[in-house]
Amino acid sequence: MTARAPSPFIIVAIDGGAGTGKSSSATLLCERFHLLHVDTGSFYRAATAEFLRLGVAASDIAAVRGAIGALQLGTRLNGRDAQMEIGGRVVPEAEIRSPAVNAGVSLFAALPEVRAALLDYQRGLAGFARARGFRGVVLGGRDIGSVIFPDADFRFFLHVDEAVAEERRARQGERDSIKERNRLDSSRKTAPLVCPPGATYIDTTRLTLAEVVGKMAAPIAARLGAAA
Repeated sequence: MTARAPSPFIIVAIDGGAGTGKSSSATLLCERFHLLHVDTGSFYRAATAEFLRLGVAASDIAAVRGAIGALQLGTRLNGRDAQMEIGGRVVPEAEIRSPAVNAGVSLFAALPEVRAALLDYQRGLAGFARARGFRGVVLGGRDIGSVIFPDADFRFFLHVDEAVAEERRARQGERDSIKERNRLDSSRKTAPLVCPPGATYIDTTRLTLAEVVGKMAAPIAARLGAAA
């Protein structure tokens, strides 16, 4: 009997604006294929919450640099989710989804100093996933396929009508200025929100979550030799 070749380790990048369904899609893909889920947006939210806790404003670059220098980043595995620790603490979900963080996260995320501080950390999570026996890693964010892993095995870009995105967030009990956040993220000079050349573009406005996941799962299954 011929031995089966080992399954390849894959990196999946899912980019898109707020409310496009990145996290929900990534979660289901990770469950289906035993991949590590990395929500990089939560990292920027956690960092923002830490800056705000320290009384640091995004406009005070010297203070931001000082705060970055004191950050002690680690990773905690929670099921299939990689959670970022700051000083040994995972910032609670309620804190990173607070109105103050919603209002400030795009401002901090636009700073080159903040993005540079998280760049190597995010790239290192592929090794974290491999070392723990995952078949790959799915990273959701705004610059994964363009900056963090431009050579990812699969790159997807999700789009949604902003009015629909607002409704989705409202149903989740979250108030977030989708249009303003997308404007800030798309117009920043460092790692702007863009659809990377060659990425698979998916408009999720009129698709169910299952349909969105299906479009991404089919090529992944073909690569891994698993049922879609």
